[in-house]
Amino acid sequence: MRQQWLIWQLNEALRLRLISDAAIPCRMRIAINGFGRIGRTILRQILTLPQHAGIEVVCINDIAPLETCAYLFQYDSTYGPLPQEVHTQGYAISVAGRVIPVSHSADLTMLDLNGVDIVLECTGIARTSDVAQRGLVAGAKSVLISGPSPAAETTIVMGANDADLGDARVVSNASCTTNALAPLIKVIDQITGIDRAHMTTIHCYTNSQPMIDAPRGDLARSRGGAQSMVPTTTSATDLIGQILPHLQDRISGAAVRVPTASVSAVDLVVQMAADMAENDFIAALKQAANDELVLGWTNQPLVSSDLRARAESLIIAEPEIRVTNRRQARVFGWYDNEWGFSARMLDVAGLMTKGRL
Repeated sequence: MRQQWLIWQLNEALRLRLISDAAIPCRMRIAINGFGRIGRTILRQILTLPQHAGIEVVCINDIAPLETCAYLFQYDSTYGPLPQEVHTQGYAISVAGRVIPVSHSADLTMLDLNGVDIVLECTGIARTSDVAQRGLVAGAKSVLISGPSPAAETTIVMGANDADLGDARVVSNASCTTNALAPLIKVIDQITGIDRAHMTTIHCYTNSQPMIDAPRGDLARSRGGAQSMVPTTTSATDLIGQILPHLQDRISGAAVRVPTASVSAVDLVVQMAADMAENDFIAALKQAANDELVLGWTNQPLVSSDLRARAESLIIAEPEIRVTNRRQARVFGWYDNEWGFSARMLDVAGLMTKGRL
């Protein structure tokens, strides 16, 4: 596992071309509300990646016991053990010389968050304005929600509509699949225009599924996530109309949950608005990916496990691109739905706080 971690560190160092350091202010004080998969992955990135050295984690809030929070942060079944030891210290966790207070309030308004620049709202329950705005009520300057939320003032996806952020104080970071799809849709639309498209995400299982058969509202989703491929829905294509309004109702989508723990894929079929030969389309898409910092590119025959802990929103797989009759394009790409999404949380948090500190 130590060797795996060292390989990951080397790969990550080579991939830090993503968002420039200027996107993250030299000093940002954050609170993490909800220390689940995304909350823990965000903290792991803050503590292990040098471009986040200026971020101060003021506190973590989670209803789980302190010892459980520390244990699950130290030992991660997806990314392996943290190389530094994690200790509990009073009402805090201590890691890599940093002591981070941990609270256990079910209602964030009970905490004093004065002086906090942004709350990273990672509980998954911020569906109403009273819940989404609890960080503001507690004294923080802004809130970034780690998922789609009707209570957000706006939804921002890096590489798609981040220029539209404005002065919103409660922002949604959309979904992991939306972060993978929207920048891809944008660059294809710029290259050739899009008449219509259909996206299928081949998505790893999540906590919304049981690992063995158990009742759920969606009958298919009630089947064991570790045993079957499960057809289901995705919010990503619904959100495209918010993020890229001119493409409203032109993009449809579906999902298939598969028995893997991390790294998902986007399989997109596009009816292009203009003719383009396959070689020309590939060359134009590759150049666009090189120009768009959240997109990656590979010409290797990779499998999902090769893309674990990649920070890009989507890594386009060149060997899978096809163009039929100069009008229909098929594009396939990989995304680490936890690591890449957590990286975008930090990028959008940096945009929200830049110039407001």
